[in-house]
Amino acid sequence: YYVCLGAAGGKEWKVNMEIRKADRAHIDKIMSLYKEAKIFMDNHGNKDQWPVGYPSKELITKDIDKMYLCMYENQIAAVFYYAIEEDQAYKEIEGQWLNNAPYGVVHRVVSAHIVKGACKFILNWAYSQIPNLKMDTGVKNIPMQNLLESCGFKQCGKIVNTQGITCLAYQKGETNEI
Repeated sequence: YYVCLGAAGGKEWKVNMEIRKADRAHIDKIMSLYKEAKIFMDNHGNKDQWPVGYPSKELITKDIDKMYLCMYENQIAAVFYYAIEEDQAYKEIEGQWLNNAPYGVVHRVVSAHIVKGACKFILNWAYSQIPNLKMDTGVKNIPMQNLLESCGFKQCGKIVNTQGITCLAYQKGETNEI
């Protein structure tokens, strides 16, 4: 178990959350959360980041070994993809990455909105696994942009993702500068 500490409105809060690997038994719940997230994005001016049908059940099933759950009180608080791997979409960037070292990626982050701080907890957990992370998000995904910046990510430029959509590229890690 990991403990998430934070402060809001002058009050400190402490929440017990943990990260667990997802498995095939979680796929229907994961798909339900993605469906809710797509509706949220559509209703908040971000209709283009995830095309209709994305992510598909087939994709989640294929990626299940890299899917993780953020758990709070035995409930799924958030879902995400995490791996230490080279992302093909990150090979070409309009801009410049902070460094060229091996990195982790976090994709398809969604919250169930049952506890404050779940997505921040995910990003902090991922960074604790490898202190060099790359992510991307839609140009109109203001909530995710704000989250990434609040977690210390730097906007590095733009990439075109695997769906052919231009996204903002972010990285958290050391710079190449000496």
